[in-house]
Amino acid sequence: MPAPFFTTYRTMTETKERPEAFDPLDMNNYRIEKLPKMQKSSFERWMAIVGGPLAILAFILFNWVIDIDFLQTQAETSMLAIFVSGLILWMTEAIPNYLTSLVIILAIVLTGVTSQKVAFAQLGHPVMWLNILSFVLASMLVKTRVAKRFALWFVLKFGKSARGIFFSFIVINIVLSAFISATTAKASILLPIFMVVAAIYGASDGNRNNFGRNLVLQNLFQINVGATGFLTGSGAHLLAISLFMGAYGSGIGYSEWFVACFPLTVIMILIGWFIGTKVIFPMKPEERKPQIEGGMQRLQSELDAMGKMTVEEYKAIAIFVGVLLLWATDSLHGIDATVVAFIGAVVALMPGIGVVKWNDVDIPWHLMLFSAGAYTLGAGLDATKLPETLVNVGFDSLGITADTPFWVLYVVLTFLMMFSGLIFQSKTMRTLIFVPIAIGVEQKFGFPMLSLAFPVAMLIEHVYVLPFNSKPAALLYNTNQYSWTDTFKFGIIMMVISWLLILVWGETVLHWLGYTPLLF
Repeated sequence: MPAPFFTTYRTMTETKERPEAFDPLDMNNYRIEKLPKMQKSSFERWMAIVGGPLAILAFILFNWVIDIDFLQTQAETSMLAIFVSGLILWMTEAIPNYLTSLVIILAIVLTGVTSQKVAFAQLGHPVMWLNILSFVLASMLVKTRVAKRFALWFVLKFGKSARGIFFSFIVINIVLSAFISATTAKASILLPIFMVVAAIYGASDGNRNNFGRNLVLQNLFQINVGATGFLTGSGAHLLAISLFMGAYGSGIGYSEWFVACFPLTVIMILIGWFIGTKVIFPMKPEERKPQIEGGMQRLQSELDAMGKMTVEEYKAIAIFVGVLLLWATDSLHGIDATVVAFIGAVVALMPGIGVVKWNDVDIPWHLMLFSAGAYTLGAGLDATKLPETLVNVGFDSLGITADTPFWVLYVVLTFLMMFSGLIFQSKTMRTLIFVPIAIGVEQKFGFPMLSLAFPVAMLIEHVYVLPFNSKPAALLYNTNQYSWTDTFKFGIIMMVISWLLILVWGETVLHWLGYTPLLF
């Protein structure tokens, strides 16, 4: 792969970069802070330089210079200018993403797109609270080391063979997806464990083999796609639900999301395992056997060093199981997912009862501010009905009429959402762009509520093809276990298969559940 698009990885074999006595089975060697950081390529640096002036120019042109006849009000004109400029800043990273969000909120207020009260209130949106509270609960699992203990125990218990190891990580990723909404947090928990396992099977010290390629790429795929099975698996899911609520006054509950999405998640992960280990990176017999004597014993030593389960760990498990049960039975008791998370967080932080203190909680506030800006942008889009206007104009120009079959629009919108993951780095931005478009199409053509928006939202997590597509993708690329060609080959095949699966899902399961009419 030519150099402007990525920087070469500094391998661990460079003895001047690390001590002589490098131990490939020491989990401390794979902590995130010890991995080399991806530097921006020359193309990315150039984009960052031109992004600011380009965003300012776009705002001036769309707001004051270009006369767009189908925009009826100044609020619509300003909203389009803010939306385009915000996209440019987010995509080029000319300024930090959280700062772009703050600029967007300020611009929406100053241009009168929405009132100051509405714009500033997005920081207190129920979805924002659910994001914050989810990080409190996730920090509880990390601080008490329950997540790490579970992962180590499961690999040791069921990872007696290469196949057992792969299936162990499938289960671990699915379970952690129910607990932890941040995909980067899941990656940081699992990375040291699967790197030691890769070393045991000969993939370490700069030496790549198909076991290592499969193990790391499978984990990348599972970390992202595993989140699809749970409403709380990603903050972008919560944003999609808030968009549903804004358009229709109702959304989808935790149990409804689980019934529709979890089986598809498991199917995609199993197909990914088969495609990776049997088709793209088939392993030689010697690659399926441990290469380092006593390697698994080192993992056992790591687990033993954690000692016996502590009272805090049992408390953490009890709190989270209680939260999950309330989330899963929301249709029975009617308690909102945010309120349930509130209950769990209050118990977790309660002196004498809980297991964490506020200083133990790791809340990435820069991401919260980024999300607040995204939600404010969504509020502006909803207030001006800009997505509906753009859909009407776009479809009229393309000759798409009321006679256009539902399946054509379903295929087009799911295709755009799926493969936009190759370009957009932010799941939040993809959600903000394509979910409102899907809602606008539903409303324009009179299709059933969520018949397009829900399938589109189910594709939010497909961000695993290239290293810049998501934070876990960038993080795991730095393990030096695979190349750009490897990740593209596996990722693009899984992206195509997953898109075909959502077509089948819309024709079958989503139709049986009452979301979609028959496609074909």
